[in-house]
Parts: sequence; C-alpha cells; structure tokens
Amino acid sequence: MAMIVSGLVSDGISMARPHKILVITAGGAYAWVIVNALASGLGGVEVALEQPESKIVFLKRRARKIGWFQTAGQFGTMVISRFGKRLAHARANQIIAASNILTELSPGVQMTPVSSANGADCLKLISARKPDLVFLVGCRMLSRATLSAIPCPVLNYHSGINPKYRGQAGGWWARALGDHENYGTTVHLVDAGVDTGTTLHNAFLKPDPRETLFTDSLAMAAGSRDMVVRAVEDALNATLEPKSSSLPSVQRFEPPVWTYLKTGLAKGIW
Repeated sequence: MAMIVSGLVSDGISMARPHKILVITAGGAYAWVIVNALASGLGGVEVALEQPESKIVFLKRRARKIGWFQTAGQFGTMVISRFGKRLAHARANQIIAASNILTELSPGVQMTPVSSANGADCLKLISARKPDLVFLVGCRMLSRATLSAIPCPVLNYHSGINPKYRGQAGGWWARALGDHENYGTTVHLVDAGVDTGTTLHNAFLKPDPRETLFTDSLAMAAGSRDMVVRAVEDALNATLEPKSSSLPSVQRFEPPVWTYLKTGLAKGIW
C-alpha cells in the first residue's frame, strides 16, 4: 500500500528525504523560543534573520492607516515599553526558569541575514534552499508579490487568538477585556491580510496575573511550543485541517498610552 512521507511516495520502502523549514524572523526572545522548539522538535530548520525596520518608516505607515493622533498614542506606549521591558526582567526570568526555555537562538541552527522578509535577497535564499515550508514569526508582513513568488506553504505564528485578536498585543487585549478564555496563540496560513489566513491550530492558555504587555508574548510562546510543532508537522505531512471560528474578526494595535495607563490604573492590567 502506497503512503506519502514528507511529500514523497513510497511502496513499503522509505523514500523520505530530510525536510527543510525556513523561518523568517526579526528575532527577539519569544521568536527564538518558537524557533528553538521547531529545531529541537523537528530539525531541518534554517533562519532568515530580517533586519530592523526604521521607526520613522513604521510610524508613517501606521499613520496612513489609523491617523497621526492614534499613532502618537501608540508611540507613547512604545516608549514606555522600552523601560517596561527592563522592569519586567524579573518576571521574564521566572518564565524562562519555569518553562526551561532558551531566549537566544540554539547553537547549530544556521542563520542568514536578509534585508527584509520582502527583500530580493530573502527570495533568493528561498529559491536556493528550496524549503518544504516557510514559517514566519515576528517579521514584516509579506507582500502579495512576495507571497506569489514562494512555491511552498507559508505559515505564521501569531501571539493572539485569531480572528478576534489579529494584529498586535493580542494577549494584553484579551486580559484587558476580561476575555481570558481567548488568551493564547495561533498558527495560520499566510495571505495578504493582517493575520487573516486560515487558522490551523490554536493554543488556549491561562493568563498569569503577573503578566504585562511586556511579558505576554514570552509567556504565550513558552506555552505554545507543542502546538507550533504539531502545526508544522501537519503542514509537512499534508494533513492540515483548517479551523473555523465564530469569533468576530478584529485587528488590534498596541494600546495608545492613555488607554494603557487607564487600564493599568483602573484594572491593574499592565
């Protein structure tokens, strides 16, 4: 009886070749937790490390979408986050110790710098490596042109439960709204929208009252490692099962500074 193994057909004799997973990321603690989980759980992982985007370019693009007033408010929260991350260092260490995670890229995982996820050098790398799967975690959105040029499945890890917490700060918004049953993460197929691709797997987690806007992503990544490995395994084995949802579809942004401070002072949710 013929069977499919990693995309190859075998008649009782294994013809499987090692799979190749190319992860595109800008790096960071939570991203490395996810990459390391894939590397240890499945192997065959290589990283395309995206270079940081100019804050001016980012803010201009955001202002075109939501206006300068809201963008200024979000920039205020970004400024606070620079200091908040330092204050949250102790909590981050607790998460690291309790979950036994590594927040740097594991030694032995090959890494190649690229200008951006949409750069010609990134597409050249994809063409050269011929991965079975491209996996995104914490990088720029792929343009339609980039997506159409990638010949393999493209999956994204998102720090929020789709479709209700698309975009940014999904964990914070779920806590701020008292929506604890929808605190968690998503792996979904990538399309040209903001986290609008078909959901493949979710990890529903219990928020720790010690979490803040600055530790949610790390805590959720620590609790999502098995889910991420399962989702990528399904993609490699062509056994994906898209999931439907009755949740409303809402794109979230980082809370403007006035919303962040009001929520923290009124509800103790930072």
